[in-house]
This record gives sequence, structure tokens and C-alpha cells, in this order.
Amino acid sequence: MTILSIALSLVLSQTPGPSNDDAEALINLDVKDADVLDILRLLARLGDFNLVADSDVRCRFTLSLKSVTWQQVMELTLRSCHLGEDRLGDNLVRVASVDQLTREQEERRRYEEEKSLAGPLQTTYRRLSYARARDLAPLLEKTLSPRGEIAFDDRTNTLIITDVAR
Repeated sequence: MTILSIALSLVLSQTPGPSNDDAEALINLDVKDADVLDILRLLARLGDFNLVADSDVRCRFTLSLKSVTWQQVMELTLRSCHLGEDRLGDNLVRVASVDQLTREQEERRRYEEEKSLAGPLQTTYRRLSYARARDLAPLLEKTLSPRGEIAFDDRTNTLIITDVAR
């Protein structure tokens, strides 16, 4: 690792209005050919959060920033290295490649969808008075899950709806 210089100074911003307790700390950061993990660890210390970085997080870059918040440095660092963050609770941040986080989000979405469709089927009978079951059946089919189906009985004007219980 060839970090030529890391100059970090905390300066409380002097903004009129809010007290210094509410003011955001500004930092100066000057690094050359720095490893992203070192910068993320530094930001975790400044932001008082726990950091977990995936094993494929690798990047070297140069920063020369003055009077910026650690959140701005974090966002800039992640964007520069094509990384993203997944916040788990108030003080836990996981850093991984954007592609990895996107894949995981898609897998979670598919899992939740499959989980909701995996439930037992439930059949409901609805006898209609002011509409024809034959006319309503095609309209209601659009609202069913992929496992659901709808049938009708012309003689009793009844809809027979079978779908996953919601």
C-alpha cells in the first residue's frame, strides 16, 4: 500500500442558527493510491458505525477533498469504486459491488414471491345478484396469482375462485 499522505482534520462547521451539537463535522482528506478498505475503515470510525466489506471489494483511488462530511466521502468512495452499501439497522453497513447487491435484492424479491405463492390454495364461492358470473370471470382473472383460477356456474350465477390465501 503506497499511501503518500493521509491528512485528516476535524473542523466543526460554523453555521449560524443551529448549535455546535447539531453541526456536522467536516473533514479534509488527501490520499494517493489508497486502498478502498482503508478509507472505509476510517469513515466507519468517523461515522461511528460497524463495517462489513465483502471479499471482492478491491479498489485503489486518489482523493483530495477539503471541508466535506464523512457521508459525502463515503458516497464518493463507493461510486468511484462501483460499490454499494446495504444498511442493516442503525449502525451496521455492508459494502459490496453494485452487481452483487442487485443480484441479492433480486433473489430476495423472488424468494418472497415464491414464498407467497407456496401457500395452500383456498376456494371461495360467490353468488352474484346484480351481475352475470360469465361476464365478471375474465375481469377477475387479472387479479389472481399465477396459481389462481376462476370458474363460474351459469345455472346458479356463482363465481368459483381458487387462489393462494392472502
